[in-house]
Amino acid sequence: MKLTYAILSALLLTSLNPLRAAEPIQKPNIVFILADDLGYGDVGCYGATKVKTPNIDRLAQQGRLFADTHSPCAVCTPTRYAIVTGREYYRLGRKWNRDCLVEPERTTIASLCKSAGYATALVGKWHLGYGVKEPDWNGDLKPGPLECGFDSFFGTAMTHNEPPQVLVDNHRVVGLDPNDPIKILPAQPPKFPHGVLQGGKSALVKHDELCALHTEKAVKFIERNKERPFFLYYGTMNVHVPVTPGKRFQGSSGIGAYGDYIQELDWAVGEVLGALDRLGLAEKTLVFFMSDNGGVLHRDAVKAGHFANGGLLGQKTDVWEGGHRVPFIARWPGRIPAGTRAGDFIALTDMLATFAAVLGRSLGPEEGPDSFNALPALLDTPGRKPVRTFATFIGTGGVGVREGKWLFFPKHGSGGFSTDLTGPWMQPWKIGRKNSDYTADGQLKPDAPAGQLYDLEKDPAETTNLYNEHPDIVKRLGELLTTLRKKGNTARGLAAGR
Repeated sequence: MKLTYAILSALLLTSLNPLRAAEPIQKPNIVFILADDLGYGDVGCYGATKVKTPNIDRLAQQGRLFADTHSPCAVCTPTRYAIVTGREYYRLGRKWNRDCLVEPERTTIASLCKSAGYATALVGKWHLGYGVKEPDWNGDLKPGPLECGFDSFFGTAMTHNEPPQVLVDNHRVVGLDPNDPIKILPAQPPKFPHGVLQGGKSALVKHDELCALHTEKAVKFIERNKERPFFLYYGTMNVHVPVTPGKRFQGSSGIGAYGDYIQELDWAVGEVLGALDRLGLAEKTLVFFMSDNGGVLHRDAVKAGHFANGGLLGQKTDVWEGGHRVPFIARWPGRIPAGTRAGDFIALTDMLATFAAVLGRSLGPEEGPDSFNALPALLDTPGRKPVRTFATFIGTGGVGVREGKWLFFPKHGSGGFSTDLTGPWMQPWKIGRKNSDYTADGQLKPDAPAGQLYDLEKDPAETTNLYNEHPDIVKRLGELLTTLRKKGNTARGLAAGR
């Protein structure tokens, strides 16, 4: 049974905030720091006690910390696509061949800024591909970031655990010897799940130098553009595997390489904030800090008492909360109230509509179709409507949906790797997490319900599956999930009868 048009339209309209700012505001510089695989419990201001993150904590003290922000997917690329375009990844409806997933004509957070007169740069991780059909690693890598609104790009070709493990400067691989061209051979799992690199030896990155190099590039971009409006998107490699902290940070945390890697990330954030302070730009710069998905349970860190996702169930790849509830902090002196904490329900897909509101620009019906304006939540606007009341979450093994306090997943398991007993990932039962569908050793109980439903207000750790207790809610959310997967999370499109 499908949701009626009237009910669905009412639901969606209650989730939509105006996409135009209520009145003109002075346009700030924008620094957007996207950490990689950083968990909800990985930094001090979100409860971590085993690592030191003074710079990220300072950002929270000077800005606004959000406790209920979610990535639209529990892995990297789909989330990054949604952030950049304001569009859900499943709308693409195709497999990825490392080609550029973002059509050059599509509105992006970068093209919004560029059209408003900003200098735009991407430093670090792009991970949305190059080329029309596949990348030409030995030639010009386009379309790519420069065709999607960025004036410049310097960063890793993909992520740093998949080939080719090289750096790209605008359209070309850095330091490539034409006599040793790059070729990527088919995957050979489990050792080489992303393919095998052949050639390109002179261009290979040194993993433990990436954070320092990218941070230097980010700071230099700020310095070059201190006299004009700028947008910096810094996609850090930390703390994605391989866990390779720089030499000066090795051993610094006392809880192993993962803790060291977090502390190096915090240093990088401090370098960027320090540059803004030194150049007198902090007061007129809007700074975002967030992660692209939940963290991974690293054994050494767990042994030392550090849990990447705090008390949440699950981890990267999962539909469970640990897979997609992420840190999100925003600082804008004089506009965002300092030292505040908010519980607004936000998705990272909402960044494009939020950027548009900051820039005072309306969005057309095809621009950021799944993105809602979170600016009123950032500014703590009195009487504001919810940013959104629903969202979908993609795991590696399925898609869940949330409406209000309810999270629904129409399958058994975590929707990712946490309940794969044959895989190498640490299971949540090993760190004392509990779920009513599973035994203490991670076996699915014979009488477990066919799907899952959790009340996140009363049970954010998802200990108790209420699927059988609320068949009406299960039915409604099942219909909502079907509708959203077909048409997307767009109030404008669905409300218009599309």
